[in-house]
Amino acid sequence: MNYFHKMKGHTQSPPRVGAAEIVWSWVGSFLGIAAVGLIHFKLLDQTGLMMIIGSFGASAVLVYGAIRSPLAQPRNLIGGHVLSAAIGVAAYRFLGTQPWLASAAAVATAIALMHLTRTLHPPGGATALIAVIGGDTVHRLGYLYALMPAGLGAVVLLIIALVVNNMATNRRYPEFW
Repeated sequence: MNYFHKMKGHTQSPPRVGAAEIVWSWVGSFLGIAAVGLIHFKLLDQTGLMMIIGSFGASAVLVYGAIRSPLAQPRNLIGGHVLSAAIGVAAYRFLGTQPWLASAAAVATAIALMHLTRTLHPPGGATALIAVIGGDTVHRLGYLYALMPAGLGAVVLLIIALVVNNMATNRRYPEFW
Protein backbone atom coordinates (compact mmCIF):
# COMPACT_ATOMS: atom_id res chain seq x y z
CA MET A 1 0.00 0.00 0.00
CA ASN A 2 2.92 2.35 0.65
CA TYR A 3 3.91 2.03 -3.01
CA PHE A 4 0.70 3.71 -4.21
CA HIS A 5 0.72 6.22 -1.37
CA LYS A 6 3.97 7.65 -2.76
CA MET A 7 2.14 8.58 -5.95
CA LYS A 8 -0.44 10.70 -4.16
CA GLY A 9 1.71 13.83 -4.21
CA HIS A 10 2.39 16.00 -1.21
CA THR A 11 2.87 19.50 -2.57
CA GLN A 12 0.82 22.02 -4.51
CA SER A 13 1.20 22.99 -8.13
CA PRO A 14 3.55 25.90 -8.74
CA PRO A 15 1.95 29.36 -8.84
CA ARG A 16 1.04 31.01 -12.12
CA VAL A 17 3.70 33.12 -13.75
CA GLY A 18 3.10 36.72 -14.70
CA ALA A 19 2.52 38.05 -18.19
CA ALA A 20 6.06 39.44 -18.45
CA GLU A 21 7.52 35.99 -17.74
CA ILE A 22 5.32 34.48 -20.44
CA VAL A 23 6.34 37.15 -22.96
CA TRP A 24 10.08 36.73 -22.26
CA SER A 25 9.77 32.94 -22.53
CA TRP A 26 7.95 33.33 -25.86
CA VAL A 27 10.47 35.82 -27.24
CA GLY A 28 13.43 33.69 -26.22
CA SER A 29 12.05 30.46 -27.60
CA PHE A 30 10.93 32.12 -30.83
CA LEU A 31 14.33 33.71 -31.41
CA GLY A 32 16.26 30.61 -30.35
CA ILE A 33 14.45 28.15 -32.61
CA ALA A 34 14.33 30.71 -35.45
CA ALA A 35 18.10 31.26 -35.19
CA VAL A 36 18.81 27.53 -35.39
CA GLY A 37 16.48 27.21 -38.39
CA LEU A 38 17.97 30.27 -40.09
CA ILE A 39 21.48 28.85 -39.76
CA HIS A 40 20.31 25.72 -41.52
CA PHE A 41 18.52 27.73 -44.20
CA LYS A 42 21.49 30.01 -44.90
CA LEU A 43 24.42 27.61 -44.46
CA LEU A 44 23.15 24.16 -45.40
CA ASP A 45 20.13 24.17 -47.66
CA GLN A 46 16.84 25.93 -48.12
CA THR A 47 14.59 22.89 -48.14
CA GLY A 48 15.17 20.81 -45.01
CA LEU A 49 15.56 21.78 -41.40
CA MET A 50 17.90 19.07 -40.15
CA MET A 51 19.43 21.55 -37.70
CA ILE A 52 16.15 21.68 -35.79
CA ILE A 53 15.99 18.37 -34.01
CA GLY A 54 12.86 17.71 -31.97
CA SER A 55 14.70 17.75 -28.67
CA PHE A 56 15.50 21.45 -29.15
CA GLY A 57 11.83 22.22 -28.55
CA ALA A 58 12.13 20.72 -25.09
CA SER A 59 15.42 22.54 -24.52
CA ALA A 60 13.69 25.79 -25.39
CA VAL A 61 11.10 25.15 -22.68
CA LEU A 62 13.92 24.79 -20.15
CA VAL A 63 16.34 27.56 -21.20
CA TYR A 64 13.65 30.17 -21.88
CA GLY A 65 10.77 29.07 -19.64
CA ALA A 66 12.45 27.43 -16.62
CA ILE A 67 15.68 29.38 -16.52
CA ARG A 68 16.48 28.70 -12.87
CA SER A 69 16.19 24.94 -13.20
CA PRO A 70 19.49 23.10 -12.78
CA LEU A 71 18.52 21.17 -15.92
CA ALA A 72 18.47 24.42 -17.95
CA GLN A 73 22.00 25.61 -17.19
CA PRO A 74 24.68 25.93 -19.91
CA ARG A 75 26.74 22.85 -18.95
CA ASN A 76 23.55 20.77 -18.96
CA LEU A 77 22.27 22.18 -22.25
CA ILE A 78 25.53 21.72 -24.17
CA GLY A 79 26.87 18.64 -22.41
CA GLY A 80 23.50 16.90 -22.37
CA HIS A 81 23.00 17.26 -26.10
CA VAL A 82 26.55 16.54 -27.25
CA LEU A 83 27.19 13.55 -25.00
CA SER A 84 23.75 12.07 -25.66
CA ALA A 85 24.14 12.50 -29.41
CA ALA A 86 27.46 10.62 -29.35
CA ILE A 87 25.91 7.85 -27.26
CA GLY A 88 22.97 7.62 -29.65
CA VAL A 89 25.27 7.30 -32.66
CA ALA A 90 27.30 4.60 -30.91
CA ALA A 91 24.14 2.71 -29.98
CA TYR A 92 22.97 2.82 -33.57
CA ARG A 93 26.37 1.68 -34.86
CA PHE A 94 26.56 -1.27 -32.47
CA LEU A 95 22.91 -2.28 -32.20
CA GLY A 96 21.25 -0.72 -35.24
CA THR A 97 20.04 -4.03 -36.62
CA GLN A 98 17.76 -4.17 -33.56
CA PRO A 99 16.32 -0.61 -33.41
CA TRP A 100 14.23 -1.32 -30.30
CA LEU A 101 17.36 -2.40 -28.44
CA ALA A 102 19.50 0.43 -29.84
CA SER A 103 16.83 2.94 -28.79
CA ALA A 104 16.67 1.63 -25.23
CA ALA A 105 20.45 1.44 -24.94
CA ALA A 106 20.89 4.96 -26.32
CA VAL A 107 18.45 6.64 -23.93
CA ALA A 108 19.45 4.65 -20.84
CA THR A 109 23.18 5.11 -21.45
CA ALA A 110 22.74 8.80 -22.21
CA ILE A 111 20.93 9.28 -18.89
CA ALA A 112 23.69 7.41 -17.03
CA LEU A 113 26.44 9.44 -18.72
CA MET A 114 24.64 12.74 -18.10
CA HIS A 115 24.34 11.78 -14.42
CA LEU A 116 28.03 10.88 -14.26
CA THR A 117 29.11 14.15 -15.89
CA ARG A 118 26.58 16.35 -14.05
CA THR A 119 25.06 17.41 -17.37
CA LEU A 120 21.54 15.99 -16.94
CA HIS A 121 19.31 17.66 -19.53
CA PRO A 122 16.07 15.74 -20.25
CA PRO A 123 16.01 16.68 -23.96
CA GLY A 124 19.35 14.88 -24.23
CA GLY A 125 17.46 11.59 -23.99
CA ALA A 126 15.51 12.60 -27.09
CA THR A 127 18.73 13.63 -28.84
CA ALA A 128 20.13 10.14 -28.21
CA LEU A 129 16.90 8.55 -29.45
CA ILE A 130 16.88 10.70 -32.61
CA ALA A 131 20.37 9.38 -33.44
CA VAL A 132 18.86 5.90 -33.57
CA ILE A 133 15.46 6.51 -35.19
CA GLY A 134 16.29 9.65 -37.19
CA GLY A 135 16.60 7.87 -40.52
CA ASP A 136 19.21 7.93 -43.25
CA THR A 137 19.88 11.67 -43.07
CA VAL A 138 20.86 11.43 -39.42
CA HIS A 139 22.64 8.07 -39.80
CA ARG A 140 24.83 9.39 -42.63
CA LEU A 141 26.15 12.10 -40.30
CA GLY A 142 27.62 9.53 -37.93
CA TYR A 143 29.44 11.15 -35.01
CA LEU A 144 29.21 14.53 -36.77
CA TYR A 145 25.61 14.49 -35.48
CA ALA A 146 27.04 15.27 -32.02
CA LEU A 147 28.63 18.46 -33.34
CA MET A 148 26.02 19.47 -35.87
CA PRO A 149 23.10 19.65 -35.35
CA ALA A 150 23.28 18.73 -31.63
CA GLY A 151 26.26 20.82 -30.47
CA LEU A 152 25.89 23.81 -32.78
CA GLY A 153 22.15 24.03 -32.22
CA ALA A 154 22.59 23.89 -28.45
CA VAL A 155 25.23 26.65 -28.60
CA VAL A 156 22.88 28.85 -30.64
CA LEU A 157 20.06 28.26 -28.13
CA LEU A 158 22.49 29.16 -25.34
CA ILE A 159 23.64 32.41 -26.96
CA ILE A 160 20.04 33.54 -27.44
CA ALA A 161 19.25 32.49 -23.84
CA LEU A 162 22.16 34.54 -22.50
CA VAL A 163 20.96 37.62 -24.38
CA VAL A 164 17.19 37.40 -23.92
CA ASN A 165 17.09 36.06 -20.37
CA ASN A 166 19.26 38.91 -19.12
CA MET A 167 17.34 41.70 -20.86
CA ALA A 168 14.49 41.67 -18.32
CA THR A 169 15.29 43.13 -14.92
CA ASN A 170 13.58 40.24 -13.10
CA ARG A 171 15.46 37.46 -14.94
CA ARG A 172 19.03 36.23 -14.61
CA TYR A 173 20.66 33.43 -16.57
CA PRO A 174 22.65 31.31 -15.95
CA GLU A 175 22.54 30.24 -12.34
CA PHE A 176 25.87 28.40 -12.84
CA TRP A 177 28.14 27.34 -15.67
